Amino acid sequence: MALRSFLFAPGNHARRVEKALTLPADAVILDLEDAVAISEKPATRDLVVAAFGHTRHGKLYVRVNAYSTEWCYADIVTVARFGLDGIILPKVETADQSRSADWLLSNLERERGLPIGGIDLVPIIETALGMSNVGAIAGSGSRTKRLAFGAGDYTLDLGMVWSRDEMELLPARSAVVMASRAAGIEPPLDTVWADLRDAEGFAHSAERAAALGFQGKMCIHPDQIAVTNAAFSPSEQQLVWAARVIAAFEDAEAKGLASIQLDGQFIDYPIVQRARQVAARGVP
Repeated sequence: MALRSFLFAPGNHARRVEKALTLPADAVILDLEDAVAISEKPATRDLVVAAFGHTRHGKLYVRVNAYSTEWCYADIVTVARFGLDGIILPKVETADQSRSADWLLSNLERERGLPIGGIDLVPIIETALGMSNVGAIAGSGSRTKRLAFGAGDYTLDLGMVWSRDEMELLPARSAVVMASRAAGIEPPLDTVWADLRDAEGFAHSAERAAALGFQGKMCIHPDQIAVTNAAFSPSEQQLVWAARVIAAFEDAEAKGLASIQLDGQFIDYPIVQRARQVAARGVP
Protein backbone atom coordinates (compact mmCIF):
# COMPACT_ATOMS: atom_id res chain seq x y z
CA MET A 1 0.00 0.00 0.00
CA ALA A 2 1.37 3.42 -0.97
CA LEU A 3 1.94 5.90 1.83
CA ARG A 4 0.44 9.12 0.52
CA SER A 5 0.38 11.55 3.44
CA PHE A 6 3.02 12.00 6.17
CA LEU A 7 1.92 14.59 8.74
CA PHE A 8 4.54 16.27 10.91
CA ALA A 9 3.79 16.95 14.57
CA PRO A 10 6.24 18.62 16.98
CA GLY A 11 7.38 16.01 19.46
CA ASN A 12 7.33 18.43 22.40
CA HIS A 13 3.63 19.33 22.02
CA ALA A 14 1.72 16.42 23.57
CA ARG A 15 -1.75 17.66 22.61
CA ARG A 16 -0.78 18.23 18.98
CA VAL A 17 0.87 14.80 18.86
CA GLU A 18 -2.21 13.09 20.28
CA LYS A 19 -4.48 14.92 17.83
CA ALA A 20 -2.23 14.16 14.85
CA LEU A 21 -2.35 10.44 15.57
CA THR A 22 -6.15 10.44 15.21
CA LEU A 23 -6.18 12.19 11.82
CA PRO A 24 -6.52 10.33 8.48
CA ALA A 25 -2.88 10.70 7.46
CA ASP A 26 -1.26 7.49 6.27
CA ALA A 27 1.59 8.23 8.68
CA VAL A 28 2.49 10.74 11.37
CA ILE A 29 6.05 11.98 11.88
CA LEU A 30 6.84 13.01 15.45
CA ASP A 31 9.56 15.59 15.04
CA LEU A 32 12.74 15.87 17.09
CA GLU A 33 14.51 18.10 14.55
CA ASP A 34 13.39 21.48 13.21
CA ALA A 35 10.21 21.78 15.30
CA VAL A 36 12.07 21.40 18.61
CA ALA A 37 14.29 24.06 20.18
CA ILE A 38 17.86 23.02 20.92
CA SER A 39 17.32 23.39 24.66
CA GLU A 40 14.37 20.97 24.54
CA LYS A 41 15.77 18.26 22.27
CA PRO A 42 16.98 15.78 24.94
CA ALA A 43 13.79 16.04 27.03
CA THR A 44 11.55 15.66 23.97
CA ARG A 45 12.83 12.14 23.26
CA ASP A 46 10.95 10.66 26.20
CA LEU A 47 7.81 12.63 25.31
CA VAL A 48 7.90 11.11 21.83
CA VAL A 49 8.35 7.57 23.17
CA ALA A 50 5.40 8.11 25.52
CA ALA A 51 3.21 8.68 22.47
CA PHE A 52 3.99 5.25 21.00
CA GLY A 53 1.21 3.68 23.03
CA HIS A 54 -1.50 6.07 21.86
CA THR A 55 -4.25 4.87 19.55
CA ARG A 56 -3.42 5.94 16.02
CA HIS A 57 -4.92 5.93 12.54
CA GLY A 58 -1.81 5.17 10.47
CA LYS A 59 1.89 4.45 10.85
CA LEU A 60 4.16 6.27 13.29
CA TYR A 61 7.57 7.65 12.34
CA VAL A 62 10.05 9.86 14.17
CA ARG A 63 12.27 12.43 12.48
CA VAL A 64 15.53 12.38 14.41
CA ASN A 65 18.21 15.03 14.12
CA ALA A 66 20.69 14.87 11.27
CA TYR A 67 23.49 12.28 11.32
CA SER A 68 26.13 14.99 11.66
CA THR A 69 24.61 16.47 14.83
CA GLU A 70 25.33 15.68 18.47
CA TRP A 71 21.74 14.53 19.02
CA CYS A 72 21.28 11.90 16.31
CA TYR A 73 22.77 8.90 18.12
CA ALA A 74 20.80 9.40 21.32
CA ASP A 75 17.63 10.12 19.31
CA ILE A 76 17.85 6.75 17.56
CA VAL A 77 18.83 4.83 20.70
CA THR A 78 15.88 6.31 22.60
CA VAL A 79 13.12 5.86 20.02
CA ALA A 80 14.07 2.49 18.45
CA ARG A 81 11.57 0.39 20.38
CA PHE A 82 8.21 -1.35 20.09
CA GLY A 83 5.56 0.90 18.55
CA LEU A 84 7.86 2.68 16.09
CA ASP A 85 7.28 2.03 12.38
CA GLY A 86 10.18 4.03 11.05
CA ILE A 87 12.79 6.75 11.37
CA ILE A 88 13.07 9.77 9.11
CA LEU A 89 16.76 10.68 8.82
CA PRO A 90 17.22 14.26 7.56
CA LYS A 91 20.03 15.74 5.49
CA VAL A 92 21.53 12.40 4.48
CA GLU A 93 24.54 13.08 2.28
CA THR A 94 26.29 9.73 1.82
CA ALA A 95 25.40 6.06 1.65
CA ASP A 96 27.71 5.47 4.63
CA GLN A 97 25.48 7.63 6.81
CA SER A 98 22.45 5.51 5.89
CA ARG A 99 24.38 2.28 6.41
CA SER A 100 25.63 3.47 9.79
CA ALA A 101 22.09 4.27 10.96
CA ASP A 102 20.94 0.92 9.57
CA TRP A 103 23.69 -0.89 11.53
CA LEU A 104 22.73 0.89 14.74
CA LEU A 105 19.05 0.05 14.27
CA SER A 106 19.82 -3.62 13.61
CA ASN A 107 21.79 -3.87 16.83
CA LEU A 108 19.10 -2.11 18.82
CA GLU A 109 16.43 -4.38 17.36
CA ARG A 110 18.48 -7.46 18.26
CA GLU A 111 19.19 -6.17 21.76
CA ARG A 112 15.55 -5.26 22.41
CA GLY A 113 13.88 -8.32 20.90
CA LEU A 114 12.38 -6.45 17.95
CA PRO A 115 12.03 -7.90 14.42
CA ILE A 116 15.32 -7.35 12.60
CA GLY A 117 14.76 -4.84 9.82
CA GLY A 118 11.29 -3.98 11.10
CA ILE A 119 12.01 -0.27 11.57
CA ASP A 120 11.94 1.62 8.28
CA LEU A 121 14.68 4.13 7.54
CA VAL A 122 13.70 7.03 5.27
CA PRO A 123 16.62 9.27 4.26
CA ILE A 124 15.69 12.82 3.28
CA ILE A 125 17.72 14.19 0.38
CA GLU A 126 18.05 17.93 1.00
CA THR A 127 21.57 19.09 0.18
CA ALA A 128 23.71 19.30 -2.96
CA LEU A 129 26.02 16.57 -1.64
CA GLY A 130 23.09 14.32 -0.81
CA MET A 131 21.65 14.83 -4.28
CA SER A 132 24.99 14.02 -5.90
CA ASN A 133 24.99 10.72 -3.98
CA VAL A 134 21.28 9.98 -4.28
CA GLY A 135 21.76 6.76 -6.26
CA ALA A 136 24.10 5.26 -3.68
CA ILE A 137 21.84 6.36 -0.83
CA ALA A 138 18.81 4.80 -2.50
CA GLY A 139 20.64 1.48 -2.73
CA SER A 140 22.28 1.65 0.68
CA GLY A 141 20.33 -1.15 2.37
CA SER A 142 17.16 -3.21 2.53
CA ARG A 143 15.85 -1.14 5.44
CA THR A 144 15.58 1.88 3.14
CA LYS A 145 12.34 1.25 1.26
CA ARG A 146 11.80 4.84 0.13
CA LEU A 147 13.54 8.23 0.01
CA ALA A 148 12.14 11.67 0.72
CA PHE A 149 12.98 15.04 -0.83
CA GLY A 150 13.23 18.22 1.26
CA ALA A 151 13.04 21.45 -0.71
CA GLY A 152 13.51 23.92 2.15
CA ASP A 153 17.05 22.94 3.08
CA TYR A 154 17.86 21.98 -0.52
CA THR A 155 17.11 25.44 -1.89
CA LEU A 156 18.90 27.00 1.08
CA ASP A 157 21.99 24.89 0.45
CA LEU A 158 22.08 25.85 -3.21
CA GLY A 159 21.15 29.50 -2.72
CA MET A 160 18.01 29.01 -4.81
CA VAL A 161 14.69 30.81 -4.52
CA TRP A 162 11.86 28.39 -3.67
CA SER A 163 9.18 29.78 -5.96
CA ARG A 164 5.45 29.16 -6.00
CA ASP A 165 5.56 27.17 -9.27
CA GLU A 166 8.55 25.15 -8.02
CA MET A 167 10.03 24.78 -11.50
CA GLU A 168 13.51 25.10 -9.98
CA LEU A 169 12.81 21.82 -8.11
CA LEU A 170 12.12 19.77 -11.24
CA PRO A 171 15.67 18.43 -11.78
CA ALA A 172 16.01 17.43 -8.12
CA ARG A 173 12.59 15.83 -7.91
CA SER A 174 13.23 13.88 -11.11
CA ALA A 175 16.63 12.74 -9.83
CA VAL A 176 15.13 11.37 -6.61
CA VAL A 177 12.40 9.51 -8.51
CA MET A 178 14.92 8.13 -11.00
CA ALA A 179 17.34 6.98 -8.30
CA SER A 180 14.53 5.28 -6.40
CA ARG A 181 13.41 3.37 -9.47
CA ALA A 182 16.96 2.39 -10.43
CA ALA A 183 17.56 1.05 -6.91
CA GLY A 184 14.36 -0.98 -7.02
CA ILE A 185 12.79 0.73 -4.00
CA GLU A 186 9.39 2.38 -3.64
CA PRO A 187 8.63 5.79 -5.16
CA PRO A 188 9.79 8.63 -2.90
CA LEU A 189 7.98 11.15 -0.71
CA ASP A 190 7.79 14.77 -1.80
CA THR A 191 8.71 17.87 0.14
CA VAL A 192 6.46 19.87 2.43
CA TRP A 193 4.69 23.05 1.26
CA ALA A 194 5.57 25.93 3.56
CA ASP A 195 2.92 28.57 2.75
CA LEU A 196 -0.13 27.53 4.75
CA ARG A 197 -2.13 30.45 3.34
CA ASP A 198 -1.79 29.17 -0.22
CA ALA A 199 -4.01 26.08 -0.38
CA GLU A 200 -4.22 26.28 -4.17
CA GLY A 201 -0.44 26.33 -4.48
CA PHE A 202 -0.21 23.30 -2.21
CA ALA A 203 -2.74 21.38 -4.32
CA HIS A 204 -0.76 22.14 -7.48
CA SER A 205 2.47 21.07 -5.76
CA ALA A 206 0.94 17.74 -4.71
CA GLU A 207 -0.51 17.09 -8.18
CA ARG A 208 2.82 17.92 -9.81
CA ALA A 209 4.70 15.56 -7.49
CA ALA A 210 2.24 12.76 -8.18
CA ALA A 211 2.65 13.29 -11.92
CA LEU A 212 6.44 13.11 -11.54
CA GLY A 213 6.27 9.70 -9.88
CA PHE A 214 6.24 10.37 -6.13
CA GLN A 215 4.03 8.15 -3.96
CA GLY A 216 3.16 10.76 -1.35
CA LYS A 217 3.95 14.07 0.27
CA MET A 218 5.01 15.30 3.68
CA CYS A 219 2.49 17.67 5.31
CA ILE A 220 2.77 20.29 8.04
CA HIS A 221 -0.93 21.02 8.66
CA PRO A 222 -4.00 18.78 9.06
CA ASP A 223 -5.80 20.67 6.25
CA GLN A 224 -3.23 19.30 3.80
CA ILE A 225 -4.05 15.63 4.47
CA ALA A 226 -7.21 15.27 2.36
CA VAL A 227 -5.69 17.19 -0.55
CA THR A 228 -2.59 15.00 -0.45
CA ASN A 229 -4.51 11.73 -0.22
CA ALA A 230 -6.63 12.76 -3.21
CA ALA A 231 -3.63 13.88 -5.30
CA PHE A 232 -1.84 10.56 -4.81
CA SER A 233 -4.90 8.37 -5.37
CA PRO A 234 -6.46 7.57 -8.75
CA SER A 235 -9.65 9.45 -9.54
CA GLU A 236 -12.89 7.66 -10.34
CA GLN A 237 -12.39 8.60 -13.99
CA GLN A 238 -8.89 7.08 -13.99
CA LEU A 239 -10.17 3.88 -12.40
CA VAL A 240 -12.92 3.56 -15.00
CA TRP A 241 -10.34 4.11 -17.77
CA ALA A 242 -8.04 1.48 -16.27
CA ALA A 243 -10.82 -1.10 -15.98
CA ARG A 244 -11.91 -0.56 -19.61
CA VAL A 245 -8.33 -0.79 -20.92
CA ILE A 246 -7.60 -3.97 -18.98
CA ALA A 247 -10.83 -5.65 -20.03
CA ALA A 248 -10.48 -4.69 -23.69
CA PHE A 249 -6.86 -5.77 -23.90
CA GLU A 250 -7.44 -9.09 -22.16
CA ASP A 251 -10.21 -9.82 -24.66
CA ALA A 252 -7.92 -8.87 -27.56
CA GLU A 253 -5.00 -10.86 -26.15
CA ALA A 254 -7.19 -13.96 -25.95
CA LYS A 255 -7.67 -13.56 -29.71
CA GLY A 256 -3.92 -13.34 -30.32
CA LEU A 257 -3.65 -9.55 -30.55
CA ALA A 258 -0.95 -7.53 -28.79
CA SER A 259 -2.22 -4.05 -29.64
CA ILE A 260 -5.65 -2.48 -30.05
CA GLN A 261 -7.36 0.89 -30.26
CA LEU A 262 -9.79 2.03 -27.59
CA ASP A 263 -11.60 5.35 -27.98
CA GLY A 264 -8.97 6.38 -30.49
CA GLN A 265 -6.06 5.57 -28.18
CA PHE A 266 -3.41 3.04 -29.16
CA ILE A 267 -3.16 0.35 -26.48
CA ASP A 268 -0.23 -2.05 -26.12
CA TYR A 269 1.56 -3.74 -23.23
CA PRO A 270 3.10 -0.60 -21.64
CA ILE A 271 -0.30 1.14 -21.63
CA VAL A 272 -1.95 -1.93 -20.14
CA GLN A 273 0.71 -2.15 -17.45
CA ARG A 274 0.05 1.48 -16.61
CA ALA A 275 -3.67 0.73 -16.37
CA ARG A 276 -2.96 -2.15 -14.01
CA GLN A 277 -0.84 0.11 -11.83
CA VAL A 278 -3.69 2.63 -11.64
CA ALA A 279 -6.16 -0.12 -10.77
CA ALA A 280 -3.87 -1.48 -8.05
CA ARG A 281 -3.55 1.97 -6.46
CA GLY A 282 -7.31 2.13 -6.22
CA VAL A 283 -7.53 -1.00 -4.04
CA PRO A 284 -7.92 -0.05 -0.34
